[in-house]
This record gives sequence, structure tokens and C-alpha cells, in this order.
Amino acid sequence: MGAGESGDFRYANELVELIRSETGDHFCLEVAAYPEFHPQATNSQADLNNFKRKIDAGANGAITQYFFNADAYLRFVDDCEKLGIDTPIMPGIMPITNFTQLARFSDGCGTEIPRWLRKRLEDYGDDLDSIRSLGLDVISAMCQRLLDEGAPGLHFYSMNQAEPVLGIWKNLGLPGAELI
Repeated sequence: MGAGESGDFRYANELVELIRSETGDHFCLEVAAYPEFHPQATNSQADLNNFKRKIDAGANGAITQYFFNADAYLRFVDDCEKLGIDTPIMPGIMPITNFTQLARFSDGCGTEIPRWLRKRLEDYGDDLDSIRSLGLDVISAMCQRLLDEGAPGLHFYSMNQAEPVLGIWKNLGLPGAELI
């Protein structure tokens, strides 16, 4: 197997199929999942079907795009279970540290910032300490709910910033949090 030309794979399931056919179960393969639907998906069912193709191709599990609505993740997992998908789906978590950057990034990737949260963050303007404090509280509560509802763990998009993740870890009282 050699390196292919750019564009050899139109869809992720094709890459998963190739890896499985060439290496068997040598690798653990995690694929992307979109609880609020992929920004290029034509509709929610098409997006679920695309995700199922990746799992059926041999993915061991998935990590979601980040989200701020636990209900979106829980509904996505329920919809996957109805399709017979029983692989772990790890929720992707984005700590809130800078609203301007977060809004720009979220708008670009199709992640919804709930109106109530967007308005609260906008009200803080450039007050990064208040944004981070609210973000820590909101994301910690969401993570606790996800874990309570059976999420297999949490995947943090830390953006090379350990402190917000450590703050969430401490708020959740996870093992080792007393050392922080």
C-alpha cells in the first residue's frame, strides 16, 4: 500500500475500509460524528446514514464535533442506537475561553451556541475572566450531565490550553482532581 494522490477518498468510510482491508484489527479507528449534523449534510437522516457507513466499514468508535447542547448528543446517540450502532461515541468538549474566537469557529463548523449562552457571553464583551468563569461553570455542568447519562468519557478540544480542561476536571471531581 503506497501513499495515494490527494482526493483518492471521497468519504471517510472509504479510508476506514482500506485501513481495515490492509491491516485488519491492528489499529483502533475512531471516526468523526456530528450530533448537530455535518455542515455539508443534506439532512439529518443522510448524515446519520453517512455516519453508519463509517461504523459499518470498521470504525471502533467515534469522537463528536464539539457542542454546547447535551440534548443534541443524547439524541444523536439514541438515533444511532435505533440504527443498530453500538460503538462508543465520545462527546467532544470545547472549553469556553474567548467568545469572539469561539463564535467564529462555531459559525464556521456549524456548531450551535445556544441563544441564551451566546447572549450571556456577548454581554461580557472583552472581559475574558467573566467569559472563562461562565464557560467553566456551563461546560462543567454539561460534562457532568453527559457522564451521568452514560457517555463513555470526554474528549477535550483543548486548543493547547490545559488550564480550562484542568478546571473542568477539578469541578467534576474526577480521580486526581485533588492534585490540581
